[in-house]
Amino acid sequence: MAGPLAGVKIIELVGIGPGPFASMLLADMGADVVRVHRTESVARGFDPGGVPVLDRNRRSVGVDLKNPDGIETVLRLVEQADALVEGFRPGVTERLGVGPDDCLARNPKLVYGRMTGWGQDGPMANAAGHDINYISLAGALAHFGREGQKPTPPINLIGDFGGGGMFLAFGVLCGVLEARGSGKGQVVDAAMVDGSAILMSMIWGFRVLDAFDEDNRGTNVLDTGCPFYDTYETKDGKFISIGALEPQFYAELIDMTGLPLDPAAQMDRDTWPKQRELFTELFLTKTRDEWNGILGGSDACFAPVLTMTEASRDPHVKARNTVVEFDGVLQPAPAPRFSRTKPEITRSAAKPGEHTDEVLTEWGFSTDDLKKLRDTGAIA
Repeated sequence: MAGPLAGVKIIELVGIGPGPFASMLLADMGADVVRVHRTESVARGFDPGGVPVLDRNRRSVGVDLKNPDGIETVLRLVEQADALVEGFRPGVTERLGVGPDDCLARNPKLVYGRMTGWGQDGPMANAAGHDINYISLAGALAHFGREGQKPTPPINLIGDFGGGGMFLAFGVLCGVLEARGSGKGQVVDAAMVDGSAILMSMIWGFRVLDAFDEDNRGTNVLDTGCPFYDTYETKDGKFISIGALEPQFYAELIDMTGLPLDPAAQMDRDTWPKQRELFTELFLTKTRDEWNGILGGSDACFAPVLTMTEASRDPHVKARNTVVEFDGVLQPAPAPRFSRTKPEITRSAAKPGEHTDEVLTEWGFSTDDLKKLRDTGAIA
């Protein structure tokens, strides 16, 4: 793989959701990410928490993490790795014998990336939770939803992936860069509650400027409170999106639609109910595709609201290969893009333990080592 992280070696103790996403991002960029699956998953023939696409671009070894020889196998891999990522509750890897102290004792330059919802410390550290809980406590979920309605979770994009896996990948890379200069590794404590909070940075800034009313959901410019930043139903029961925030873009929207509105009154909140009424009535007069033909590609800040399948067929998405097909599966292409060291998809999700012998041999284990480990049940 020729991506910008070629040569970086990472061990992934397989978990669910945000941890695999962070590992996918790193592997997409060319890092050699080796997944450590439990031997139970190898025997089962699949990982019950595995997800196609999310698990791509990595090889898998099967290791019994309750077997002392299995733990020693992981520690031998650690000796050659730049980083390790795990997503267990605080204290679990310490009890297994592959915690930060154990691993850094074998490789002082190792970056140990930890992914949790609440973080490694604090009153909630050991409690169970999911994306919806983390973004609630972070002060994010309260602000998703329409006026007069309850908060609406934005799938699990904010906590698990935006505030979780992406920040873990970012933290690991920061740690690897620092270790190359200092010669010292460290622990990265990536918590979804922390990441979700920092994703709200601009909204916290608006709050300082008295430009965001946190007590009245759905009444602000970016939370569907204003009529020119919202979605509208079309004649065929589909939807389009309008984001004409800047005066010049709003003026173009009014000009292209011919609505009897004064562009100078755009930010007059007293006119917003009338604006919304006119937009609602207007967009119901044509189909989504008809509006796309009229407003698409203009500075009116318009886009059709597409499903995943529809997005894969969109001319712009196709032109940029934003969604690609690999092994018969439609999926987002690696991002961002690089002019020289181009990331790529090279393999679909591996079966648990699919590459045990291949990886361990490549990382310095002898044939005798493999036989002994298999005889003791340490690997599969």
